[in-house]
Amino acid sequence: MSWFTEFTNSSLGKKFIMALTGVLLILFLIVHFIGNMLLYFGPAAFQTYVETLETVKPAVRVIEIILALIFIFHIYNGVRLWWQNRKANPQKYAVNASSENSDVFSRSMAITGTVIFAFLVFHLSTFWASFNFLTHPDVEYPFYKIVSDWFREPYYSLIYIVCMGFLGFHLNHAFQSAFQTFGLNHKKYTPLIKKLGTIYALIMAIGFASIPIYFLMGGK
Repeated sequence: MSWFTEFTNSSLGKKFIMALTGVLLILFLIVHFIGNMLLYFGPAAFQTYVETLETVKPAVRVIEIILALIFIFHIYNGVRLWWQNRKANPQKYAVNASSENSDVFSRSMAITGTVIFAFLVFHLSTFWASFNFLTHPDVEYPFYKIVSDWFREPYYSLIYIVCMGFLGFHLNHAFQSAFQTFGLNHKKYTPLIKKLGTIYALIMAIGFASIPIYFLMGGK
């Protein structure tokens, strides 16, 4: 396994793992997004969706563990790449001259990634914990009740909306960066990939952020 260790510790290996885990997280977000959009179809629709997942709980637990490992590898390699780049050219970081060779999205990946990680911990400590310990067991639609109650809290919704902005910023660069790492970097296709990445990032950020706005404005 020495070749694997050497590969994962190489610059190319770190970038490959970063891209692979990033793509998997992008796909997960799409699935998560679709599930969350069911909130707009009312309590019964969302309750049915969650209860369907409950019927395959062992499989869901396995998926959660896999997702946790993907997040850990993604964050770990992100930190390693950031530190590697910092050590390679510390003066560049000191004077912030990187703007000559990169855009604001790529330069802010460490910041947006840190904010997203902090939000993820915050999010799991509220929604995930509430869902698993079912804080409203006696109401007709307990899972929907949990979501609506949290999003009717102005402080929580504000944090959520702001963090979705950071998520969109992060995804905009992550999408095109993953394709570039996999070698799909061509003058003919790269502009299209960048546009698709921007569209994807906007849909995710605006779509997720629209949910707390909906409940704050009196959504049922």
